[in-house]
Amino acid sequence: MTDVSDIAEDALRVVPLGGLGEIGRNMMVYETADDMVIVDAGLLFPSDDMHGVDYIIPDATYVLERRDKLRGYLITHGHEDHIGALRFLIPQLQAPIYAAPLALGLIQWRLEETGILDARMIEAGSGSVFDFGSITAEFFPVAHSIPDAFGIALRTPAGLVVHTGDFKIDHTPVMSEPTDLQRLAAYGQEGVRLLCSDSTYADKSGVTPSETVVGDALEQILLTAPGRVIIATFASQIARIQQIIDAAEESGRVVFATGRSMEKNIDMSRDLGYVRTDDRRLRPITDLGSAHDENTVIICTGAQGEPMAALSRMATGSHRDVNLKPGDTVVLSSSPIPGNESAVNNTINNLYRRGVDVFSVGSGHEHVHVRGHAAQEELKTVLALTEPQAFVPIHGEYRHLVLHSKLAESMEMAEGERHILLDGDVLELTPERSEVVDQVEAGYVYVDGMNVGGVDRSIIRDRQKLAGDGFLLVAVPVDEESGELSGEIEVAARGFAEMHATNNLKAGASQVARDVLKSRANSNKPVPWDKRERQVQQEVSAYLRRETRQRPMVVVVAVQV
Repeated sequence: MTDVSDIAEDALRVVPLGGLGEIGRNMMVYETADDMVIVDAGLLFPSDDMHGVDYIIPDATYVLERRDKLRGYLITHGHEDHIGALRFLIPQLQAPIYAAPLALGLIQWRLEETGILDARMIEAGSGSVFDFGSITAEFFPVAHSIPDAFGIALRTPAGLVVHTGDFKIDHTPVMSEPTDLQRLAAYGQEGVRLLCSDSTYADKSGVTPSETVVGDALEQILLTAPGRVIIATFASQIARIQQIIDAAEESGRVVFATGRSMEKNIDMSRDLGYVRTDDRRLRPITDLGSAHDENTVIICTGAQGEPMAALSRMATGSHRDVNLKPGDTVVLSSSPIPGNESAVNNTINNLYRRGVDVFSVGSGHEHVHVRGHAAQEELKTVLALTEPQAFVPIHGEYRHLVLHSKLAESMEMAEGERHILLDGDVLELTPERSEVVDQVEAGYVYVDGMNVGGVDRSIIRDRQKLAGDGFLLVAVPVDEESGELSGEIEVAARGFAEMHATNNLKAGASQVARDVLKSRANSNKPVPWDKRERQVQQEVSAYLRRETRQRPMVVVVAVQV
């Protein structure tokens, strides 16, 4: 393990605990000999095969072991992949949270929902500067798909570090300041020791279109659609929500919102002044029946195909308030997050089954959504403005990091100063050098209901096996005093098709178990139950593989009689 005392007075350690090699779970540690700050603390949504897992958060062991140095959480913006882990980290790693008003509102809601009422939150804005001993942090505005997004410049003993956060170069953003190119150029003039830059769309050529094209596209749909229009987007897309409300006003439609997080975020954003409308334009979903179809627009969650979200329930006919019908138009105002493509396609298929028209990026209606991240030419612009001595691509799958590094190479950045890090790598930076000096624990921490960290990869593998191959239970009656077999062995199964087809396999599995236990009973030395249990499990599994070519999970339990 890297010891705190190993950090020289002029050095900075950069430790990604999430967000490098994956989309989500963003968390970066910046550490000097005396101080530490964390930039973002996000979550990752589980893949389809992580059965029962609600969220995945970073492993904060590295910070826990150095908690006395932690000075604060610096939050770039309010998306869940940048703030979602705070409610799980704050109870054990308390520190002030520095963020813009919208992000603070989103964070406060999540913390209060978890029962955390005493977190210290400090408002940040464009040009805000905070002193953390040997580290000074300055917030500068960037354009993204949520208002109040910021990059953070850190002045450290090793030099100036620019952390972009999620960004794109949009000169006409809907509800935020443009990316401050002049400030980035000023940092370049000052001398940037390290640039850590968003890589999410480093594989996309050209530039990302402005958010204004989405407003125009949505307004055109609302003006021409014959019936109700249902628009699904992220609940945190506050600017997109305002665009929908503005388009509804132009087309004479009334807006209804559904989905718990959508309704909560709209209420909070209205209170903070980000969403501007009145109660005549924005109505409760329970009033849906009072508006004519051609005068109705519904904003909902579920653009990523989440099974319990409002749009998915509409698509399956199980939504309490909205029953889709021919003549409705559904707009998916988002792009599928990598890994969600199957869920999104399933939702779209279900929507078509209900006879509605579907507009999405993949159906030829490209302008119903634009990306919130910079494409290659924008990434090169930031590299050119900042002229960093060293470079770390952040936020993206491994291919994105490599492609972003190649962009830097094309701009003649030296290979030794380009570092493709993965979660847990420890990059040490001094005024003269930058190199990876260690690797620390940075694995997945699974959140399963109220259980944080109690589910590990072995449990996930067991759940995957149960889902894929089924389950076989071998109940062995054991005499309470002698510990020997006492009665008939019972075999039960779930999710194992062959068991429903014949009883022969049950009888065969029972006989295999009996033979194993009898052979053990005839041995000269007593055999502990755990060893007998293990051999029964192995032999029954081998029998089932021979007979069926299937591999159900076999569980052996002793029933005392």
